Amino acid sequence: MADQPKTIKQTERAPNTNQTAIFLTAAAVGGTLLVLSGLTLTATAISLLMATPLLVIWSPILVPTTFLVATGFIFSSGFGIAALSMVAWMYRYATGKHPPGLEQLDHVMKVLVHEAKIMKNKAKEYAYQVRDMAQQITKRVQNMGNSEILFSENRLKVF
Repeated sequence: MADQPKTIKQTERAPNTNQTAIFLTAAAVGGTLLVLSGLTLTATAISLLMATPLLVIWSPILVPTTFLVATGFIFSSGFGIAALSMVAWMYRYATGKHPPGLEQLDHVMKVLVHEAKIMKNKAKEYAYQVRDMAQQITKRVQNMGNSEILFSENRLKVF
């Protein structure tokens, strides 16, 4: 018997638009936090290198400078941890696992979609009202013919 090619079944489905939007948003936030972490770490290291001669000359400055350097490293670490947490959350979400906070995110998305539909319907209602009012005004002006129309203190001639 000749070897027949095996068909591979795709068990995972393609991500929907919500998953794609969340993934892109999380990737942007995670990338931004990683960049901020790297910039903060780089700035802290450069400032430490530049301040080293001053630290040797002026030792009373050691305590505040140490505090500033430690603060820089703490902020850098915080940005890095936040970025890694975001990336881990994205990975769990993209692989179909249940990351923490997903229920709240889904609830907020449903509320936003519902409120957007309400606002859309209100906007349609107002648009219809404005259109009807414009049609009524147009009919009134056409019925008046070549007469003058007075608006407050100004005169407007309609031909």
